[in-house]
Formats: sequence, C-alpha cells, structure tokens
Amino acid sequence: MHILILGGTAEARALADLLHTDVRVTSSLAGRVAAPRLPAGEVRIGGFGGVDGLVEWIGGHAVDAVIDATHPFAERISFNAARAAATAHVPLLALRRPGWVPVEGDDWREVPSLEEAARALTGLGDRVFLTTGRMGLAAFADRPEWFLVRSVDAPEAPMPARVEILLDRGPFALDGERELLRRHRIDVLVTKDSGGAATAPKLRAAREAGLPVVVVRRPPVPEGVPVATGPEEAAAWVRER
Repeated sequence: MHILILGGTAEARALADLLHTDVRVTSSLAGRVAAPRLPAGEVRIGGFGGVDGLVEWIGGHAVDAVIDATHPFAERISFNAARAAATAHVPLLALRRPGWVPVEGDDWREVPSLEEAARALTGLGDRVFLTTGRMGLAAFADRPEWFLVRSVDAPEAPMPARVEILLDRGPFALDGERELLRRHRIDVLVTKDSGGAATAPKLRAAREAGLPVVVVRRPPVPEGVPVATGPEEAAAWVRER
C-alpha cells in the first residue's frame, strides 16, 4: 500500500512515524519553509501543478490513498486534493487538529479573513503581536499600528510600515510568551485559529494580561471529505483500507 501524505505539520510528521514501517509513505511538502522538519519515509518537496498534476502523480506512483494533513489554512491544496482524489478514484482523509475554543476570561474577536482582522484592529491599541505567518502581511500594510511579526522565515513586502520581525519556530513556552508580551508592550494579539498545543501558550498569556485577541476563523474542510482529529485516528483509517 502506498499512502501520500500532504504534510508540513506536526500531525503529518507524527502520522508518517506511525505508518512508515508498515506501508509505503510519501510525504509531500510545499517547500515554503527554508529548512523544514522532515518526516520519516519518502519525501518530495514542491507543488504538483494544480489538480491535473496531482492526479497524474497519484496515478504515476500507484497511490492507494491520500491524507491531507496540511495546515488548517492551506485552503487551496485541500481543495485541489479533494478534486484530485475524486478524479483519481482514491480515498481521501483530512487530518485536522482541533481548533482553539475560548474560555472564561478570553476577549476574542473572531473574523473570517485577514482583511477583516486588519479592520478589527481599530480602537484596540497601537502595538500588535501578529502571529498569522509570513504570508498575507499585505492585509495589514496600510495599518497605522506598530506590529511585531513572528514567523519561521523572513516575510517579504508588502508589510506594515512600522514593523519588527521576530524569526522563531514553535513550540513556545508560556513563560516566554508572557515575557514577550511584557517586553514589547503588546496591546492586542492577532492569530489564525491554527489549533494545537505548540502555539497555544500565547492565548493564555494574552488572557492573563487582559489583552484582546483577533482570531481568524479557519476555512472548512471540502464538502464530503472525512476528518480525523489526530494521527492515531488517521493511522487507524489507513489500516482499515
């Protein structure tokens, strides 16, 4: 059996670890991170060239099933995976870590897009901790606030005029997030609902500091695609094939 994992997440790497000794596993990484953490098994890096390219790759490499374990906000590849799997007549599973849920004491402003997140900043303060990644900074380019932008790799223009770039990779500890908010005198946090534990401490630190949080809601999984919420559940799905 040959499983294609559309990866790049911690869950994708954990799934490859669970499967690679039992079945052939190929993990596909988009190539957007300069030094990605590589999973067990075979690895390919780069795009497929859209739906048709993915269909051709699935057929040419005798793939028996596809698991979309990409980032919850990788909407285009998830859409392409759904269309390609249907065209190639292979089963598809989406592996998605659960999203974050506000708890007592949180001051969340949930919005549907980065553009809406930028508009939601009005009146929330002058110093913004922006943790939505290096893609999409153009949505904030015209904002007057000062931004601390944290990302794994250096972002490119356009970006806000008043900005400091912090290159770092999670997981992040709670004490470190508390100190970061204090040291940079942050007024408001902006994040995507990526879910998972690696970057969740910033939410608790913001709650403790009484800061508002603008949360970009994640896009839905393509219609009709079954969802597993953890690597073990996804591995069980594979073993049932």
